[in-house]
Amino acid sequence: MTTMTDPPKGDGFRLSQLLYDTRYRSMTIQVIALIAFMMFAAFLVRNTIINLENLGKDINFSFLGYSANYDINQRLIPYVSSDSNMRAAVVGLLNTLLVAFLGCILATVVGVIAGVLRLSKNWLTARIMTVYVETFRNIPVLLWILAFMAILSESLPVPRSFKGPNAESSMWLWDTVAVTNRGTYVPMPIWGAGSALVVITFLLSLVGIWAFGKFAKRKFEATGQILPTFWIKLAIFLVPTVLAYFVLGRPVTLTYPEFKGFNFTGGLHLRNSLLALWLALSLYTGSYIAEIVRSGILAVSSGQTEAAYALGLRPSRTMNLVILPQALRVIIPPLISQYLNLTKNSSLALAVGYMDLRSTLGGTTLNTTGRELEAMVLMMLIYLVVSLSISSSMNFYNKSVKLKER
Repeated sequence: MTTMTDPPKGDGFRLSQLLYDTRYRSMTIQVIALIAFMMFAAFLVRNTIINLENLGKDINFSFLGYSANYDINQRLIPYVSSDSNMRAAVVGLLNTLLVAFLGCILATVVGVIAGVLRLSKNWLTARIMTVYVETFRNIPVLLWILAFMAILSESLPVPRSFKGPNAESSMWLWDTVAVTNRGTYVPMPIWGAGSALVVITFLLSLVGIWAFGKFAKRKFEATGQILPTFWIKLAIFLVPTVLAYFVLGRPVTLTYPEFKGFNFTGGLHLRNSLLALWLALSLYTGSYIAEIVRSGILAVSSGQTEAAYALGLRPSRTMNLVILPQALRVIIPPLISQYLNLTKNSSLALAVGYMDLRSTLGGTTLNTTGRELEAMVLMMLIYLVVSLSISSSMNFYNKSVKLKER
């Protein structure tokens, strides 16, 4: 599209057209802005290199191969202090991903329940959920992390209270779980020969549940028949895995925590730093998700609910089949931001001594090697990749559940 001020075609190109011709003006401004940005970035990089040279430093990532010489108390893969800084960073990254994964699951469960209950017609239930939401989202998450750490450390019994025939404290769940102020000890699986087949069977069961869910949905849309999906999915989840477990000779066993000396040994030790960080991030983010769920439900017209009731649907089926599918298109986009916030807020783990990526690569490694620029650049790149991965997967899910226009 051209304007009356544009010169007629066929007169040849002149440099003045880059500014006065509307066909080229926007492109000219974008090129100038890009050149200015690149010059500013080049200035920053050059200035950084000169300052590092004046300090006798260079940009070098060889420190990743040096011995870390520090311990990490919570780890998902084998690690000793003589391992490299690279392996220490990987251990920290896995700890970050662990608390982010657990936090997103628990925050979603808490947020959905709280969001639905905030709309309850029961006055007391709705007010309790309001108090929860307003209390958690109006206090900084760092304070919640410290508060949960203090509660776990001060209110739980010390390990020696489990000692002796007349112990002051007792273990939970038939003497299999010990909750102490040093952490929680739970049974740990021991993977024997053939356990891989049990795991593969379990994964195939999950695929079967997903396939049956798709089949039930298509049948409902085609015929209106509602299948008993809960019990069938439960059977698919349990029966194949249990059969494989016994047929293969029970290859997966458990080792239980046992009190010896001054503390518990055996089992899986979940430190209070992990539990405090997990609970604080989950409940804090869950309060925001509750408001997102509530707004998504309110965005659905009340006529949809009345129409479902007029067709004889029960309230639970109305919520599952009518309200939530329409509310998801409103809920998921802001939900992605909350997942990203939870993942980034996990970098506050240093406050309670949880060794995540910030504590390993951006903490001890940075301080002992003096490579602050390289460590910060690596951390920024890793957090960027993790955040983009979460965002991409959620956008893919959002695209799969959004309403299809005909």
